Amino acid sequence: MTLSIWLSILAICVLGAMTPGPSLAVVIRYTVNGSRQHGLAAAVLHALGVGGWALMTVWGLALLLTQSPLLFQWLTWAGAAYLAWLGFKALRASAGGASLTVEEQARVPVWRAGLDGLMISLLNPKLALFFIALFSQFVGYAGSLGDQLVMVVTAAGVDGLWYVIVALLLSRSAVLERLQRQAHWLDRASGVILIAMALRVVTL
Repeated sequence: MTLSIWLSILAICVLGAMTPGPSLAVVIRYTVNGSRQHGLAAAVLHALGVGGWALMTVWGLALLLTQSPLLFQWLTWAGAAYLAWLGFKALRASAGGASLTVEEQARVPVWRAGLDGLMISLLNPKLALFFIALFSQFVGYAGSLGDQLVMVVTAAGVDGLWYVIVALLLSRSAVLERLQRQAHWLDRASGVILIAMALRVVTL
């Protein structure tokens, strides 16, 4: 794989990671309502899920989905259900008050944030479509296992780095205090976004 091919893959992955969506809403919500550790856990585990999609795509996910439309349909519905569940959970949290207290924040374990970050990526069929569209353009240049791993690591690394940056920026004390005062509005906004994404997935 040449440097120009890798830079093309890198640029598309950056644009894909920075596109607002349910993943951003989850990382923001856990950072604001939890802590820096919660946001980082969601970011890192989300990147692992992205890496999983990239790996499966490189190793033949496109062929599997083409030959098994029923499997892809079930995956789509599972992803929509998970998005809707996260959205309702955020809306329910927004009804409880302006922000979480320190004691309430402590009740949400960091592993829960990581699990939600992982599942929001694993159950997002749009990531499958994204990587099928992306890697189909470049997989012909990935003649070796090393080249294929570079594609996977690039996709996961860009995603993880972007959301880690988001979590670190939002967890700065001055920014975080301001956001925590508006936490209930952030919960409502993220809840609406997640449910809207779920409905969009189902109706497409």
